[in-house]
Amino acid sequence: MFKKILIANRGEIALRIQRACREMGIKSVVVYSEADRDAKYVKLADEAVCIGPAPSAQSYLNMPAIISAAEVTDAEAIHPGYGFLSENADFAERVEKSGFAFIGPTPESIRLMGDKVSAKNAMIKAGVPCVPGSEGALPEDPKEIIKIARTVGYPVIIKAAGGGGGRGMRVVHTEAALIHAVQTTRSEAGAAFGNPSVYMEKFLENPRHVEIQVLADQHRNAVYLGERDCSMQRRHQKIIEEAPAPGIPRRIIEKIGARCADACKKIGYRGAGTFEFLYENGEFYFIEMNTRVQVEHPVTELVTGIDIVQMQIRVAAGEKLPFAQRHITMRGHAIECRINAEDPYKFVPSPGRITMWHAPGGPGVRVDSHIYTNYFVPPNYDSMIGKVIVHGDTREQALARMSIALSETLVEGIQTNIPLHRELMVDSKFVEGGTSIHYLEGWLGQHKR
Repeated sequence: MFKKILIANRGEIALRIQRACREMGIKSVVVYSEADRDAKYVKLADEAVCIGPAPSAQSYLNMPAIISAAEVTDAEAIHPGYGFLSENADFAERVEKSGFAFIGPTPESIRLMGDKVSAKNAMIKAGVPCVPGSEGALPEDPKEIIKIARTVGYPVIIKAAGGGGGRGMRVVHTEAALIHAVQTTRSEAGAAFGNPSVYMEKFLENPRHVEIQVLADQHRNAVYLGERDCSMQRRHQKIIEEAPAPGIPRRIIEKIGARCADACKKIGYRGAGTFEFLYENGEFYFIEMNTRVQVEHPVTELVTGIDIVQMQIRVAAGEKLPFAQRHITMRGHAIECRINAEDPYKFVPSPGRITMWHAPGGPGVRVDSHIYTNYFVPPNYDSMIGKVIVHGDTREQALARMSIALSETLVEGIQTNIPLHRELMVDSKFVEGGTSIHYLEGWLGQHKR
């Protein structure tokens, strides 16, 4: 087992990884930008290294600075968290070539699954169901593109092969708009991701977003840890996640979960990962794989009792998974609300000084957050400042516990989206369960402030 791990991230995930290290008796090194000098995890770390000014391009995305920090502190491994360099195959490669363990998949796996076209082809070979669409990247010939769209059937969605996070996609409802949409998405993809390749998929009208969490080791063992429903989202950004997904029969989950675990073995996957699907009319359609720990991993931890971050570390150190699929059981229901520093209805970021912070408590309540009273939320990064997660024996109990937890959560000095979460917890459609990925956008349209 590693004696010292460098955490190449910030915010709540840096604190989460640090806590896993401390529990395992592993020393932690955190890197931080000048904007994060006063962060809680910086004070709690065994060692902390400033790697640059506030802009992430000069700090959290600065590969040489991160690797130098690992060298000067004698760290043995680097955990990238999520976001920033976590799915950058070049970074994973540089980490390993510099003599450190990368706590994540191999660079080859990250490349394979990071390109949406190669990922889809790999999943088709592995028997994982995919959304009908183009076979690989779209050709240059407009006539061929029109022919593909007619075969798939309108509406279609054009997606950037190197895209992610809800960026680089465009829905097309008519043939007249098709070629312009392809050209626009290509130029945007080239500018944003350095890869102008785009592909086409059938646009599902009213799907849910359901994902399967997997863990795999380098000894070709792989398991799935049930599913999460992440359909409550705005502009492809998740806001609420829960496990298990309401109203989906277990036999369907077990069938798709087994295929995902099998796909991990076929592609030689190592570490934690998430297969993301659209679910409509009883069918699963693969859309992408995230080759890292997810923001919403706590809901899976609460229903399975498995510490996903510790498993990432154990697998990266060469250990075998300590359980087989038959040992994994789901207990109760968990819900997570992402707490963002933003206007709850206009979503304008609200950085600044937190003058009062009071975390909720009680049975089945977990708070993952790095903030504290007098903490300054910097304007340079993502607006998420924490997560409130609850667990109950039933979904009804989890919903009640979340409503209570949100009523107890106090953040003053900045705006947060807590008022929005409080309303959604008592919304009749959400309480019923099984809303589609478009539900929140429609709800916001009807509840304009």
